[in-house]
Amino acid sequence: MDDKGTLIVISGFSGAGKGTIVKKLINTYDRYALSISMTTRAPREGERDGVEYFFSTKEQFEEKIKEGGFIEHACYCGNYYGTPRAYVEKQLAEGKDVILEIEIQGALQVKERFPESLLLFVTPPTAVELENRLRGRKTETEEQIAGRLSRAYEESEGMDNYDYIIINDNLDKCVEDVHSIALAAKCEPIRKKDFIKDIRNGLKAYSK
Repeated sequence: MDDKGTLIVISGFSGAGKGTIVKKLINTYDRYALSISMTTRAPREGERDGVEYFFSTKEQFEEKIKEGGFIEHACYCGNYYGTPRAYVEKQLAEGKDVILEIEIQGALQVKERFPESLLLFVTPPTAVELENRLRGRKTETEEQIAGRLSRAYEESEGMDNYDYIIINDNLDKCVEDVHSIALAAKCEPIRKKDFIKDIRNGLKAYSK
C-alpha cells in the first residue's frame, strides 16, 4: 500500500482567500499538515514568528539557499519566500498530506521537482471582487494595491499550469472541494507507483 502523503500546493492571487481556505481545511480534517514558509518580509500585525511564517533576514535566507535547505523559493514583491525542506519530507513520510501555500513561481518549481505534487489555484469569481477584497483588508496603500492587481494579471498567465482551479465564492464549498480533490488525487496512477509495482510483481507468477 502507498502510505506516503501527498504534497499539495495551493496558490492564488493575493486577496483570493487561500489562507482562510487552508486554515479551515486544517481545522476540519486531521489528515493535513501545513508547511510554514520562511520569508524576508516584515511581519504584519498579529503575525508570529514560527506560526504564520518563519521571519528571517535576506542574508539568512540566502545562506539557507546555498545549503539546499528549501524545496522551493521565490522572490515576490521584493521579498524572498521559501519552503523549508526537512519538515515537509518528515510529514510526507509519516503519511500526512502537506499543504504548501506558496506563490506561482515556487509552485512551478515544486511541480518540476516533484511531478506527483497536486497544484491548486484559488481565485475569486471576478477581477472586481479581487480588488474589493484587497481594499477590504485595509492593510496596504493604494500603490501597494495597484501593484498586487498588476501582479495578479501576470500570475493569471500561469493558471493553466495548475491541476485544478478553485473559485472562492463560498468558503465551505471551497474547503469541501479541496478535500474531495485531495482524496481523489490519491487514486491517480502517478501517486500509486509503489502499489502498481507491487501488484504487477505479484501477478508476474501468473504470466504465461
